[in-house]
Parts: sequence; structure tokens; C-alpha cells
Amino acid sequence: MIDELSGLPGIGAKTAQRLAFHILHMPREDVKRLSQTIMDARENVRFCRECFTLTDSEVCPICSNAKRNHRQIMVVEDSRDLAAYEKTQKYDGVYHVLHGAISPMQGIGPSDIRLKELMKRLEGDVDEVIIATNSSLEGETTAMYIAKLLKPTGIRTTRIASGVPVGGDLEYTDEVTLLRALEGRTEI
Repeated sequence: MIDELSGLPGIGAKTAQRLAFHILHMPREDVKRLSQTIMDARENVRFCRECFTLTDSEVCPICSNAKRNHRQIMVVEDSRDLAAYEKTQKYDGVYHVLHGAISPMQGIGPSDIRLKELMKRLEGDVDEVIIATNSSLEGETTAMYIAKLLKPTGIRTTRIASGVPVGGDLEYTDEVTLLRALEGRTEI
């Protein structure tokens, strides 16, 4: 059990050992419920047919919510990014999950992520696409590629701001981040 648990991302040998001993001391019914939940998730979770996030239904709760702004689409790299934005409880649009970013060094091109599906969605009534890929080289490459694709459509295309993180020290912040923070400044 320790070997299996330590094979999970972010779980080292010590954490795997702690989890294994915890599971061994759990009541039998709790262990059954945990294992059944894992099996159910593995069997029933799939991609939303609209935004491609993970869901246990054909269309995720965000896409099926009539109160959301379906004319505004935020493009993210993966479902974890979507979850991070949802935690803010401030974004009321919908999402499109790419499931990756363009990375020529890793052999990941535009056809390897869900760009065709995004372009298909944009044939509908969309006012704005917010590109919320990571600030990594791959994320920036993907953002530039998407912006280039969308230019001829006339759809408003924006990029999330980036800059100095809250609690960050300016002296330890790289020049590119400082420049972006300066360029993206807002009035107070």
C-alpha cells in the first residue's frame, strides 16, 4: 500500500507511510466508502462536452448554469486552474480547458491541446475570450498563439494581468515580472 500511495504525485515515502497507517486504522466502513469513491470517480468522471473540464455528468455544473455569462470564455490550461478561479467567486463567465500548453521542446503542438474545440465554440455568440494560461514560457507561447488565431474573428481577446505576487519582495522578483507589473498598473 505504501508503494502504491508513494506513486501518486506529491506523495513522498513518509507521507505514503502516514496515509497507509491511517487507512489501516480507519473503521472498515470508512475504508470501503473511500475505495468506492475512488472507483466511482475513475468510472464516472469524464470531460464536459462544452468546456472539457472534469465532471461526472455530460455537461459540467458551470456550463449548465444559466446564470453564468456564456458570452465570456476564460481559457485555462487545466481543470486545477479552473478550480483556482472558481475559489475567487468573482468570475461569472464560463471556461475552456486546453489540457496542456504548447511546448515544442516536449513535442506538444497546437493540435495536441483543445484549440480546435475552442475555435468551434467561438462560432457561437461570444463577446470576449480571456486567456488565463500560466506565465511560463509554454503558457505565454500558448497565449500568443491563441491571440493570433482569434485576431481575424474580431472577438475581444484579453490576457490576465501578471506581476508581483501579494507578499512578494521586489528585490527577489525577476525583471520580466517587474516590467509586467509596471505595464499592468491600475489607478488607485
